[in-house]
Amino acid sequence: MTGSAASSAARSARRPRPERPSDAVAAVLNAAVEERATVVLAGHVQPDADALGSTLALAEGLRRRGARVLATFPGPFTLPVSLGWLPGAEGLVPSTAVPRYPDVFISLDAASPNRLGELAPLLENARTSVVVDHHASNPGFGGVSLIDGAAPATVVLVADLLDGLGVTVDRWLATCLYAGLAADTGSFRFGSTQPETHELAARLLATGIDHAAISQRLFDTAPFGWLGLLSVVTGRAVLEPGVGAGLVWTWSSVAEAAEHGLPGEQLEALVDVIRATEEADVSCVLKGQDDGTWSVSMRSRGATDLSRVAVALGGGGHRAAAGYTSRLDREATIAALRVELSTD
Repeated sequence: MTGSAASSAARSARRPRPERPSDAVAAVLNAAVEERATVVLAGHVQPDADALGSTLALAEGLRRRGARVLATFPGPFTLPVSLGWLPGAEGLVPSTAVPRYPDVFISLDAASPNRLGELAPLLENARTSVVVDHHASNPGFGGVSLIDGAAPATVVLVADLLDGLGVTVDRWLATCLYAGLAADTGSFRFGSTQPETHELAARLLATGIDHAAISQRLFDTAPFGWLGLLSVVTGRAVLEPGVGAGLVWTWSSVAEAAEHGLPGEQLEALVDVIRATEEADVSCVLKGQDDGTWSVSMRSRGATDLSRVAVALGGGGHRAAAGYTSRLDREATIAALRVELSTD
């Protein structure tokens, strides 16, 4: 090596590595491990595959490193059949069983504090609070945060944190991570999918996970009653091409799902059926809850920024997928949505 080359190499070796967004969170987690701290992890209310996969994977990673870990999510404390099989789900505890003042509280995949329900006070009560999320609408909260709106799923951020903890991603962890990755990318169909997304998927597949079985459980398994509910709900769908870039919407309720022998969480899949409507950029499903509110799920084919719409209506999410809760009646709820979609 020439003198100039050696000098250049020496300067490069002395140059500090650029700090990554995950470094601050990784430092907190490693400190928690060293101190054998009590760590509470929670996904958002009614956790999906990304929230649950993130929670279970990071909880297990911290547990392997020696931290005292409790994993939970806000009530109601029930998981859909499509998720209850994930490794570690049997070890989840109800929110009432976690300490009110933990050493560390980690929020995963929650776009805002209210998505944490009765666990939101832990953001202030914990000695250190950490927020890990990929929602573009996240305003930033918690003591230390890792928020990346460009990440296709929160499990992507968790995979990076596991690397920072020095935890080897085996089949157990890879199953949780792949479930969240496949779900939030729509089986890698959504625009948020990046080259790095496939690289992570390849890394997870290399552990030997049964990705076909994971996908079947997540997307292709439903009780027979689902067909009856689907026929009713799609049969009442309304197309309004003059609203924004086009709107298709329908509605159902937890009570209606029960009439078909289905749990309320089965309603979550409806929006992914009507989103195929060619004439509408935005698809929307209003899901009536037992308390009289409407849980509103929206999807965009690309022309509409739904994160803006959802935030304006009290919710949040991504450009192509977002939601909110409405306390208006059904007609007033859809009327308010029409107004927002018609706003430039």
